[in-house]
Parts: sequence; structure tokens; C-alpha cells
Amino acid sequence: MNESVVKQRTIGKEISLTGVGLHTGKEVTITFKPAPENHGYTFVRIDLEGHPVIEADANYVVNTQRGTNLEKRGVKIQTSEHVLAALVGLEVDNCIMELNASEPPIMDGSSKFFVEAVEKAGVVEQDAPREEYVVKEVISYLDEETGSEIIVMPADEYQVTTMVDFGTKVLGTQNASLKHISEFKNEIANARTFSFLHEIEMLLENGLIKGGDLNNAIVYVDKELSPSTMDKLRTAFGKDSISVKPNGILDNLTLHYPNEAARHKLLDVIGDLALVGTRIRGKVIANKPGHHVNTQFAKKLSKIIKLEARNNIPKFDINQPPVKDVNQIMAMLPHRPPFLLVDKIMEMTDTSVVGLKNVTMNEPFFVGHFPGTPVMPGVLIVEAMAQTGGILALSTVPDPENYLTFFMKINNVKFKQQVNPGDTLIFKLELISPIRRGIVHMQGNAYANGKLVTEAELMAQMVKTKNL
Repeated sequence: MNESVVKQRTIGKEISLTGVGLHTGKEVTITFKPAPENHGYTFVRIDLEGHPVIEADANYVVNTQRGTNLEKRGVKIQTSEHVLAALVGLEVDNCIMELNASEPPIMDGSSKFFVEAVEKAGVVEQDAPREEYVVKEVISYLDEETGSEIIVMPADEYQVTTMVDFGTKVLGTQNASLKHISEFKNEIANARTFSFLHEIEMLLENGLIKGGDLNNAIVYVDKELSPSTMDKLRTAFGKDSISVKPNGILDNLTLHYPNEAARHKLLDVIGDLALVGTRIRGKVIANKPGHHVNTQFAKKLSKIIKLEARNNIPKFDINQPPVKDVNQIMAMLPHRPPFLLVDKIMEMTDTSVVGLKNVTMNEPFFVGHFPGTPVMPGVLIVEAMAQTGGILALSTVPDPENYLTFFMKINNVKFKQQVNPGDTLIFKLELISPIRRGIVHMQGNAYANGKLVTEAELMAQMVKTKNL
């Protein structure tokens, strides 16, 4: 039985928030905008000429000091994690974020205000199915220098557990867990960022956290407060007096949870793993997480996902009757041997189709194509993919025999392996977007001998023959 298809989601309308950047201290406005299907998350620097776009991609991470910082062609986005966590937490797949500075506003140091803004804008379903990476085996990343480690293991849904231990009496060991992403809004989103006093002193001395105050960061006091330190903090935070609460944090702030630090680390993990670019179905366990280990793990996972996608050979029982045999294929397609290049349709859903061709030495094209070294022409592999996709497209009309399908565009074609006599070609075609006005847009992959041999993005139009 096929699982129900989960559709992609974006926001219903644009909405803006204004605040200050934590490290720059500059006022900044972030505007969330609806984005089309398969867009993902992008940041747009509207304060710069040409409004450059930076995708939320782990490969653009250049620095993880005090936040996850992205850079593309010299254009930077700082502290991206809290905004991205809010989008993941509300299960928004596609969103454009316009900024008039390099970092989003810190707000209260959590994702709470971003969540509220996105909810106010509304979340709407789109037509395209959501892409999801299903974890089938344990994947891990260990930072040997710090002992930080992240693993992801198979699970029925996206779950995250964080375990923090900073080796300090004031904070100690804390754990936090998210069993379902729907818990993010109420259990994780309002967990605020935190720092230790010795870090605050260092940041102040280096001219950072200009937008910080005691309302957007929890400060754990891990050393004695000297009179000079007290003066620096009073000046930096614009307070008449500074003191330490019995639980070891600076005053003017009450913890939302005893384990708020662990919950915020969980928030950071979700935001940083958004840079993978794909939803994850698996359980993440992060021991002593931080932006560096989070983003290194995101890069590793992203590479694995891309590699598996390229070699994601459809699996089916070759002994089972096909969905369509060659006679049924000929009843739909206007092709006949020697130009019919699909033998069987093995699987078909509303959005994808899997076909098969046994390549024999008797193929007529081998007579004239590299005589003595028979290799199947690449253009015919692409044509075979198109014929397979044509079966899916024509299945959407009641009278497929009255339609012809014409190529409009072929993009991103790559030939990776030769196809020779004796090979069995497997074609998988998936709709990139829903069929509208007869326009069919598909991603096609061809496999042989356990490897991806050809990939291409195909666009065609179905035309009724009486209109020709």
C-alpha cells in the first residue's frame, strides 16, 4: 500500500518583522514571502545591488562562531539558524526571506517571534509532493577535538534529542527531546540563546553582540563578578545595576524551562539541519551539539542524500506481471519497432513511472553506431526516457490514442556510463510540477548494472491530433 502523499507548503502572504541584529546592533527588517514549489529556503539581501540570493545550503557555511553564517560570492548572511528552525518547525518547505542587512533580528534570542509571524501569514499547501529523505541506517559525525557527536538513525518521523554538558556547575548536564515536529511551536520555539559570562566579556572586548541585552540572551555566570566586570556589563546593557540570581544567571530574566539551554541547542540543531535542503525522516541524537558539528553533519548528510538520489535504482519484482506490457504500451504510444524503446512499465503512480528495456545485440542502431564497439546512442536513451514519461502523461487523459507528445526542452543532460548489448535499462521519470495545459515537466534517470547511466530534465507538450 502506498503512503499518502504529503504536499509541499509555503506561506499565504508576505509579512515583516523589525528588530536589531545581535552582533551588528543595527536595525534590520526581515520579510517572509511565499515561494514557488521546489524553491526551498532562500535569503535575499535587498540592501545590496542586484538583490543577491543566498540559498540555505550547508555548502555555503563559512563560519560558525556565535551562529551559523553563510556566504555566497562575497555576500553574507549571519545567524541564520533561528529563522530556519521556525520554518522547519511549522513545516514550511518553501520561503523567501528578504533582509536589508546581513543578519536577521535577534528578537528575544529564540524562534518564537518568527513562528508567530509565519503563523500570522498563514501556511498554505502547494501541489507538488514534499521530498523527504528516509534514513535507512545510522549516519554519524564525530568532532574528535571537542567530543561532540551527531547521529541519525531510522525512525517513523523526524525526531531530535540533544544532550549538553559544558562541565560547569552553574549549567551542568541537560537533555531535551522533540518526538514530533508539531511540538516545536509550544515546546522549543521560545527557548532563548545563552552564553557564559566569560564569553560575554570576550565578545564585548571584540566589539560584538552590539544588539545584545538581558532580554535576548541568558547569561550563565561561570566566574566571579568583579567590580570592573559589573561596570562593563552595566554599560553594555544599559542597566543601572547588575546582579546574579540564585540559579546562576544574570538578573532581569526568568528561565522558561529548567532545561532551556538544552532546548535551545535542539532549536539550533533543527535550524542548522535545515541546510541539508531536504526533510529528514529519522531520529537525530546530538551529544554536545554546536553550530560547527551541526553544519559539518549537515554537509555530510547532504552529500549522502545526493549520492543516494543519483543511484536510487527502482526496486521491483521482475517475476511479477508488469503494469503495462509491450502491447498495452503500443496502444498508448504512437511508436513502433524499431523506434519503440520501452518493453515494460513496471510501476506507476500519479507522479512517477518506472519502465524497462532489455538492450540486445539485435538493436538496429548497433549496425551503424560504432561498428565493432556497440554502444547505445545517448540520444536514444533520452528518447527511451521520454517514451516512459509519455506513458505517465498520456495516462492522465481518457483517450491517449488521440494525443501526440512533442519535446519542448531538454535540460541538464548528463551521460555517466555506457550502455552495451546485454544491459537492462531501467527508467524512472518523476513529475517536477503538476501537468497543466498539457505541459509535462519531468526529471528522468536511467540505470543499468546498478549505476546511474543518464539523467535529464525533460519538458514536453501533449497535443490532440485533431488540432494538428
